[in-house]
Amino acid sequence: MTGKYLEIPQFDQLPAPVYFRYDEFSADTISAPHCHAWGQLNYAAHGVMHLDVAGQRFVSPPSYAVWVPPATEHGCYNPQAIVYRSVYLHRDLCRSLPAQPCSLEISDILKAILGDFARRDLTVAQDARDQRLVEVLLDQLQLSPTQACYLPFARSEGLGQVLEALSAEPGDQRPLADWAARLHVSERTLARQFVRELGMSFGEWRLRLRFLRAIEALEAGTPIQAIAFDLGYSSASAFIAMFQRQAQCTPEQYRRRARTA
Repeated sequence: MTGKYLEIPQFDQLPAPVYFRYDEFSADTISAPHCHAWGQLNYAAHGVMHLDVAGQRFVSPPSYAVWVPPATEHGCYNPQAIVYRSVYLHRDLCRSLPAQPCSLEISDILKAILGDFARRDLTVAQDARDQRLVEVLLDQLQLSPTQACYLPFARSEGLGQVLEALSAEPGDQRPLADWAARLHVSERTLARQFVRELGMSFGEWRLRLRFLRAIEALEAGTPIQAIAFDLGYSSASAFIAMFQRQAQCTPEQYRRRARTA
């Protein structure tokens, strides 16, 4: 993988139990694998971040963050420019959070707190008001629904071939039965394999893949009609309806917000 390597903050210890970090990373940037004694929440307010955490691949769309427990090796790759938000948490504060890497749903309250600290250029709480926001953030993190991964990848060779083919052509409209025939298994067997290995159906996995690719295309300035066609939708309106269900805003609204950010 080629790209520009990002500088990683170097601390012997955290400046505060809760430390906020935010940045804007350009396209094709890489964070080399590393680990540290504290936990870390990685969140892309705009764009899609790809992370490798303890040998697993994670993606972080704007409604999810990736949680990295203390002493867990991780690195990232940003194919497109992203607006980055991160929170470092002292080990003691991580005891009530997941012990394994996972995706966390990010509530509107969490987004607002992260955005507030970023707008005020604060890395640590400055006063009692800020500390109250930190406490709310910690409460919200503990309440956040978790997923093993927003877009998991398969460990078995057969299912891995299907996912790699879909990743290369997310607009491929072939039904599950066609993929099952390619692997010489029944449609029912392949459907069960999706749920068993990935925790979701074939249709849900393909939908999430298309949503992530749509975000990347919007960030790159691709026209809506072209995105819809590339992702296999019969019309721009069908694509817009899908995107709005996933992002709670239209593609153009998302693009405008990304430009503003």
